[in-house]
Amino acid sequence: MSKEFTRAAERIHIVQYRKLRLTVTKGPDTGLTYDAAGASVRIGTSPENDLVLSDETVSRRHCEVMLTERGIRVTDAGSTNGVMVGNTWVEDATFASAAQLELGDTTISLSPLSETVQREQLDAHGFGDLFGRSPKMRELFADLTRIAGTDLSLLIEGETGTGKELVAESVHSNSQRANAPFVVFDCSAIAPTLVESELFGHERGAFTGAVAPRAGVFEQAEGGTIFLDEIGELPREVQPKLLRVLEKREVRRLGGSKTIPLNVRLIAATNRNLRAEVKRGEFRQDLYYRLAGAHVYVPPLRDRPGDVMLLVERFLESSQPARRLSDVPEQVWDMFKAYRWPGNVRELRNAVRRVLVTPERVLDPDSIPDLACAAAAAVSLLGSSGELDPLRVARRNAADAFEKRYVEHVLGKSEGNVTRAAAIAEVSRQVIHKLMAKHGL
Repeated sequence: MSKEFTRAAERIHIVQYRKLRLTVTKGPDTGLTYDAAGASVRIGTSPENDLVLSDETVSRRHCEVMLTERGIRVTDAGSTNGVMVGNTWVEDATFASAAQLELGDTTISLSPLSETVQREQLDAHGFGDLFGRSPKMRELFADLTRIAGTDLSLLIEGETGTGKELVAESVHSNSQRANAPFVVFDCSAIAPTLVESELFGHERGAFTGAVAPRAGVFEQAEGGTIFLDEIGELPREVQPKLLRVLEKREVRRLGGSKTIPLNVRLIAATNRNLRAEVKRGEFRQDLYYRLAGAHVYVPPLRDRPGDVMLLVERFLESSQPARRLSDVPEQVWDMFKAYRWPGNVRELRNAVRRVLVTPERVLDPDSIPDLACAAAAAVSLLGSSGELDPLRVARRNAADAFEKRYVEHVLGKSEGNVTRAAAIAEVSRQVIHKLMAKHGL
């Protein structure tokens, strides 16, 4: 075990990131600050953001900010009132020095600091079944390499479709518990009245319908790893009971009198910002710290576009029969590059599968509406002057045009039912609502 750890450690190198400080200088949240280094900062009123504002003129997800080698990059995330710097409306721009953002009635000062933060990157393109070449993914791989060798509880945060369960599986398969059970429990898929029974088990007669004793998922995971997916959806009344199990390392079934000792590792995941949930009183602070013995964030696919080709190649290799990148039509690559993938890796994987099933109909909007709309949007490359737009502008325009046409199409197919539209698009309802607001639908 020690030799294996030594080999892995030799493949890790150190990178440095400058800090960026965000300070609210005007608005209801004046004085609020947030420091970031090497990561995108999500700003808005939704608790899922990094910098959470209370200004009613700010959208739930308003914009994203990141300090890059070229300067401070500001990207409008589809806000209602937009983003202004000085007298200029900003959709996607990079500023060489400090800047003042105006979001509705709120002003935020962006100031690069001389202070730096060191991060480790793994000199590899994968960890377990995870793949990626981007710096963010290689930082994630370095973190997971260290975490897997411990027995710490792990909290995984990230958007829907980024592969949080795959992160948990990869950590388990690279741990000392790899030969023991890996048990998955989705906190959002069980009725609130049944969550406690499913987690901790029950004895016969514990409640109506309990005709036989049943072990809960904690007992089922004995010696191995239990993965609690969407932990942010765990009912408030169950949270203290889960905390007790984690602290005492024992469980008592519903209706039972004896305690059962546990030897399990806990990994939890959520698409929410649990720190913000704690501040709002929606999630217990003591449980949060118990879950986050170690903490990682899985970056969305739009923040690592260079990984799209690598992922497509992996999906093709695993198809039956196996395919190669050369089997993907050039038009499809144009579509993929023009799209921002709100459903992340899951959406990309499903898009590749559809292309393989009906390659001759790849531009048929009734067959593959998401890709077809992207292709149609991508052909409009000329600006209002009749000249070719810069790549970043053409790509943004293509993505925006595609998003609008796709949402129109999927809402038409679902007869305006947002829940059904989200199911068809394989994204969350929040994503559909955000795109509808962005494009005035």
